[in-house]
Amino acid sequence: MRVHHLNCGSLSLIEPVDGPYGPARAVCHCLLIETGASGLVLVDTGIGTHDIARPEERLGADWITYAGPVLDPAETALHQVRALGYAADDVRHILVTHLHNDHIGGLADFPDATVHLHEAEYADAVTGPGAAAHAAQLAHGPRWRTYSEDAGEEWNGFHGVRPFEGLPPEILLVPMGGHTPGHIGVAVHAGDRTLLHAGDTYFYHGEVDRPDPVVHPLMNLIQEGAETDRELRLANVDQLRELVAKGTVEVFSAHDPWELSRLR
Repeated sequence: MRVHHLNCGSLSLIEPVDGPYGPARAVCHCLLIETGASGLVLVDTGIGTHDIARPEERLGADWITYAGPVLDPAETALHQVRALGYAADDVRHILVTHLHNDHIGGLADFPDATVHLHEAEYADAVTGPGAAAHAAQLAHGPRWRTYSEDAGEEWNGFHGVRPFEGLPPEILLVPMGGHTPGHIGVAVHAGDRTLLHAGDTYFYHGEVDRPDPVVHPLMNLIQEGAETDRELRLANVDQLRELVAKGTVEVFSAHDPWELSRLR
């Protein structure tokens, strides 16, 4: 399998807390995975073409104010898929870490894809209390496939881990609740390395790449305003930190621009 690291939405310019980094715009870090029989697989979709056409309706005026999205059509997953020589129909599966608007804006650009997610996320954001906030982005009627944690196994300290139906066994659903009720990570065994997209479990690399974690003040403020179960989320961050220390898995999050730069 070949894995592409995509930025599907540049956001506000942020300063690093430490390290040899300069200011950079926060990103919407997505993956495009080329498989054989399963076609193309996206992990999250970032900001889509319909968001750019109707940003306040689909992303929300408040979110636009504090997130500062660039709204560049060239950064959409659809444009980047086509730039690689593929068509929208070649994207057959989309794995969403969670249903916040900056992660699902591109779903409507791939209306025939099967969208895989945790059943708790579906219950909260599609049929439950969060449904109204996502109605515009989901109006096209995604083809859902939901998963519980009951059938999964333990993997690197995480429980309820399992393959996605219809996808190669090298791609795994990793429950990481806390940021949202059904938040997940996605692990990809690609050749001689294993990648773990941790979604919004953490926002800044300093939270997981050292024994004494460092948070980004601005990003941490946003995290605290969004999380639904702080204790669970921080327990997952602790587990990710242990995993990073072992050096066997390449861990990254959705919005840290310096992680994306390193992986590209």
